[in-house]
Amino acid sequence: MDWQQATSLLEQKLDTNNVKPQRANGPKGDYLEGWHVINEANRIFGFGGWSYEILSLKQACEPTKNGNGNNVVAYICTISVSVGGVTRQDVGYGSGISKSLGDAHEGATKEAVTDALKRALRTFGNQFGLALYDKEKRNIEDPKQAQKERAGNLSAELKAISTVEGIKSFWDDNVDEIKTFPQVTQDYLQQVSDKKEKDLEQSPSQEAAE
Repeated sequence: MDWQQATSLLEQKLDTNNVKPQRANGPKGDYLEGWHVINEANRIFGFGGWSYEILSLKQACEPTKNGNGNNVVAYICTISVSVGGVTRQDVGYGSGISKSLGDAHEGATKEAVTDALKRALRTFGNQFGLALYDKEKRNIEDPKQAQKERAGNLSAELKAISTVEGIKSFWDDNVDEIKTFPQVTQDYLQQVSDKKEKDLEQSPSQEAAE
């Protein structure tokens, strides 16, 4: 388990495109889907880098009937998640509603396990939904929008450079990041850079400096 690599991924802001809005009869507030949380654990920790154990799964109350005659069942689950020698535990709740009592039990148990797993993984950081508990949403962003804003800042930085050497230093400092941008953005920044360099080479102040 490479914690240094995992930490760099865990510290990234949560992609707003992975966040689902609150729905009727669903989780309270915005949430991450269970499959996505498991997928992120595999991506960040590796397929063999993490595991979980169901410590308890108990029926929360006796089954009842709702106004439509459906069976209503509820379960509480406690799960332990282990990652590279670190263990976290949490509790989840699930409810099942169905004409079939067996289906209601199945739905409730699955939901309780998923909820507990999500809550335990949440303690590992933003990518597992911890960022959703911050009312100011400071660690949630749209990567495409953030990259667009960053490209705008780099463009402004290029335009403000006053020497050819400054342009060369700019590319030395930012080339790796710029390579992650869409090709059209890379081309745009290169055009801004080329124009700025040409203008500087033709300016009297640059000639005097040389």
